[in-house]
Amino acid sequence: MISDTPTVSAGGGWHLFIPKLVTALRDGYRLRDAGADLFAGLTVSVVALPLSLALAIASGVTPERGLFTAAVAGVIVSLLGGSRFQIAGPTGAFVVVVAGIVHQFGYQGLVIAMLLAGAMLIVTGALKLGTYIKYIPFPVVTGFTAGIAVVIFSSQLGDILGLTVLHPPADAFGRLAADAAAIGTFNPFACAIALAALSSILVVQKFVPRLPSFLIAIVLAGACVRFLHLSVATIGTRFGGIPSALPAPHMPSFTFTDLRILFPAAFTIFALGGIESLLSAVVADAMTGRRHRANCELVAQGLANIACAIMGGIPATGAIARTATNIRAGARTPIAGIVHSLAIIAMMALFAPLASYIPLAALGAVLAVVCWNMAELRVFATILQSTPGDRAVLVVTFLLTIFVDLSVAIAAGVVLASLIFARNMADTVSGGRAMPRVADDIDEWTTPNTGAVPRGELPAGVEAVQLSGPFFFAAAAEFEELLSRSGGAPKVLILRMASVPLIDASGAAALQRFIRSAGAKGTAIIISELPPEPMSVLRGMDIAVPMAASFGDSISLARRLRLAPQAFEAVA
Repeated sequence: MISDTPTVSAGGGWHLFIPKLVTALRDGYRLRDAGADLFAGLTVSVVALPLSLALAIASGVTPERGLFTAAVAGVIVSLLGGSRFQIAGPTGAFVVVVAGIVHQFGYQGLVIAMLLAGAMLIVTGALKLGTYIKYIPFPVVTGFTAGIAVVIFSSQLGDILGLTVLHPPADAFGRLAADAAAIGTFNPFACAIALAALSSILVVQKFVPRLPSFLIAIVLAGACVRFLHLSVATIGTRFGGIPSALPAPHMPSFTFTDLRILFPAAFTIFALGGIESLLSAVVADAMTGRRHRANCELVAQGLANIACAIMGGIPATGAIARTATNIRAGARTPIAGIVHSLAIIAMMALFAPLASYIPLAALGAVLAVVCWNMAELRVFATILQSTPGDRAVLVVTFLLTIFVDLSVAIAAGVVLASLIFARNMADTVSGGRAMPRVADDIDEWTTPNTGAVPRGELPAGVEAVQLSGPFFFAAAAEFEELLSRSGGAPKVLILRMASVPLIDASGAAALQRFIRSAGAKGTAIIISELPPEPMSVLRGMDIAVPMAASFGDSISLARRLRLAPQAFEAVA
């Protein structure tokens, strides 16, 4: 994996807070880099524009607040963040949280909660606690993400069907009941626009994936409303349009009582923002082979949320889909993120009057696609085939997100996962097995308990690493961090797992991310001597990788893969 970390030894780790923009510019910034960043930034901006509008409306605020957030957070995170490719802005994960806060406390309450959450993120990063956020179990993340997708989709049915609901409730089932009561106001034109927008998004994504499908859908829908004079709800009819420039900064007044009352809401924003921003950075690392600086990223996200509060925005975090789009478009440095923000400001100035014609039904169709992607049904299904503990954590988190509250769901999921982990650890220790561990010295990599061979006798281009103990969510983060520091990219890496009695969904997900990242760099992975129970977990989660029953078989397989990499597909 490529390292961007400066070789600075002392100084209390201050180098961990150097923004990746500084690192990228210090490495040399050439004209071709500027061209790549310009193209990538413009590409992401046309994806972010319709999403920002839709997410703001779904959050219960006016549409321009989504644009303010994308512009302000995008610049700050790109300037000060710990990832080369991170694109920050409003995301679907925040919709449920923001809607609930606005419904209960108004927009002023949301601003105070954002200020407090931003301060929490800065303190967490400054104390170098960002590393621990990655210990959130994978089923918890999948459960609350899928639950949020269900809640968001339920909130969009009214706009998709063109229903008139004067005071929609904040909870999902209250909204569904209100929609059912208002079914007599069904608007066939709005429904037709939603279906047409959805169809155009799916067609463009399938046949011309490089084009901005969301933007194309809302432009076509707006044109239909403008020229066919359709009687449907639009941004103009409901919100009066959007401004053409950013607002003046405004710091709200608040009391200690306000902070105390809003602390739970602020903590939810803090936790969700931290989790999603670092997940997005991890995805970017896997796609590019780079390494992000977690604590630097958290500090930048905290500053971005404070700035968004002052500039009339909503909570921001790293957006996984937009970050991936940035990378696929060829971004080289954080300057692409800055271009993305400046482009959004420019589009506001040029096209704000035209935004009044955008029908809410079309934005509902955009969010329907976002919800489908957020739900990750295939991942959800694979975790259901994992261990009973993982299934329980997933289902509990998912249901609590829908029926109760997101913060309760995350807390309950983490506590339940920890209790299950403790029980499994007790069972493992009582059976005389080792604690989770990855050999952290390269000389240990080829000195396993059985079948050892001197490292020099391994085939050229082949490395081996031994794992021991239960491979749960706590050990998974250590595994990824260690292997990211191992340096180099061998042609074949053998993972000796004879002493791994158990694997949970987080461990399996960590293995899968590492396998994909290694494959992108031309390294084939072989899993050696894995016991039957953890093997069934990997198979249940559709992790296709060559497996060998013995270390000797692994060496033989490694020789074939080293000489004929295409054989990987045959044995996977």
